Amino acid sequence: MSGNIPQKDQKILWGRSGNRCALPECQKPLVIEKKEKDKESVIGVMAHIKGENPKAARYDTNMTDKERNCYDNLILVCSDHHKMIDDQFNTYTVEKLHQIKKQHELWIKNSTEKEMVNVTFAELDVITKYLNSGQVTVDDSLTVIPPKDKIKKNSLSSETERLITIGLLQVRQVGDFIDKFPDVEFGERLKQGFVVGYERLKNQEHLKGDELFESLLNFASAGRTEFKERAAGLAVLTYLFEKCEVFEK
Repeated sequence: MSGNIPQKDQKILWGRSGNRCALPECQKPLVIEKKEKDKESVIGVMAHIKGENPKAARYDTNMTDKERNCYDNLILVCSDHHKMIDDQFNTYTVEKLHQIKKQHELWIKNSTEKEMVNVTFAELDVITKYLNSGQVTVDDSLTVIPPKDKIKKNSLSSETERLITIGLLQVRQVGDFIDKFPDVEFGERLKQGFVVGYERLKNQEHLKGDELFESLLNFASAGRTEFKERAAGLAVLTYLFEKCEVFEK
């Protein structure tokens, strides 16, 4: 199924869904963290709201294949609920699934914002260790400008501006965490690891604006489903946004 879905739309769907099942009675994590030598396990399904083929639930003959496989026609669920929404298509109509998706993504955003005030060095340690695993050479095009100007320059919406504003609550703590870290090169490696993700999403997957910010937030959160760790990812992303290490000048 995912083979027909562009990487760009997959990134947006997973990011906005917080890697959790969209069904309100479930909302369980869809990525099981790796254990020792084993890799992580992905148990989520990118389900089609309007069916992918003529025999699928809610199939619409008027849609193009491109429309069927774009973000607007996808919802992220666990495998059990994927079967349920297709078997019970009279209950889970197109309108119902769009409503569920919208409410779920709003819940993810609000829950992340609420946890921002609870972020500690423990969560920052988890997130920054992940980001420090990358290496990249940073060019000089990312020049310091005021956040308000950068938001406008990158055509970021008022919703994304709100996320940045929330993230600013913990920017000082992120700076303190970096300054107090025993390794003096820690901050530079953090920046490099982060730019790896930024450059890949921007240049290889051609994301921009809100889509780039949301996908970068999911990257910064290391795909974590715990809201406190997602909030820590937002804090680090905002710190680097403010320092102008990511997004255009």
